[in-house]
Amino acid sequence: MTDLAFSHDILSQLTIAHIETDPGSLRFEPIRTGKHNQSYWVTCDQGHFALRIAPPDDVGFLFYEQLMMRQEPALHHLIRAQTHIPVAEVAGYDFSHTYIDRDYLLMTALSGTPLSDAHWMTHQHRQHTLYQVGEYLRELHTLTATGCLDTPTYGYLGAHHPMQPQAIWADAFEVMWNKLLDDVVACGSYSAREAQVFRDLYSDYRPYFDRPIANTLLHMDVWSQNILVDREGNVTGLVDFDRALWGDVEIEFAVLDYCGISEPAFWEGYGSARDTSPAAEIRRQFYLLYEVQKYMPIRIWRRNNDRTGAEKYKAHSFSLAASLLRQSRDIL
Repeated sequence: MTDLAFSHDILSQLTIAHIETDPGSLRFEPIRTGKHNQSYWVTCDQGHFALRIAPPDDVGFLFYEQLMMRQEPALHHLIRAQTHIPVAEVAGYDFSHTYIDRDYLLMTALSGTPLSDAHWMTHQHRQHTLYQVGEYLRELHTLTATGCLDTPTYGYLGAHHPMQPQAIWADAFEVMWNKLLDDVVACGSYSAREAQVFRDLYSDYRPYFDRPIANTLLHMDVWSQNILVDREGNVTGLVDFDRALWGDVEIEFAVLDYCGISEPAFWEGYGSARDTSPAAEIRRQFYLLYEVQKYMPIRIWRRNNDRTGAEKYKAHSFSLAASLLRQSRDIL
């Protein structure tokens, strides 16, 4: 029998709570990709599903990760209703801890293999995949909080409520920036004085963020494990919208840079060029810093107190900050 972190009986109970199926037909297999949730393929007489179980509430979360699964049902419904993006249908969920002391989500299974595991992919296949990812993200980025949620605000606006929504993006990113720095201090990677250097850095450059932009829906975690593909390189699914954010598309692009997705084929599929002005480059450096600094708490809180790994991300963060200062001096 496949080794399961949760017993067959518990997994059966979670599944039967949401779909009518013969308990004797249920089969579970761990999903090996993904590092945050514990996930399982579910096979039964009603079809093929994916069951994702969140970590315990005290495992050590970044500020926006706490209860973040709770925004996914509404996001999946919205994206399925208003785009052509291949996103799973949510079959059921429970955030009340009625059945287990975790949040969990049951979805119909999407076909395909994570791009990270698609070892048969040729260069041509990969270019085709990235082109389609570009098309799908362009479609995702047509959705705004103003149009979809009837709110003019920015930030993490989901049901997990990790921050107070803000009326302008510059304020929203300031809240996000400082909350993340709070997490880096809390894990012991930055002293209060070191964190203040980064808080002051944003204050100094805040005018670059204070501009009118749409409150766009952003995935914020598009990397090879969250892109499903078939044997021809067609994208069959985009998964893990739990880190979704409403704000500046440039922060999405910075994550794509970091994850190796923003290649020419992606931009051809996206259909429009990014802003490469000096001001946009300054914002990109901040957005990269936002991405890189998160790995310090993750390494310490969720990777067996990996201080060595956290120190590498700290050094990278200071290097990015120094590069930012050099670039801005060149601009000025």
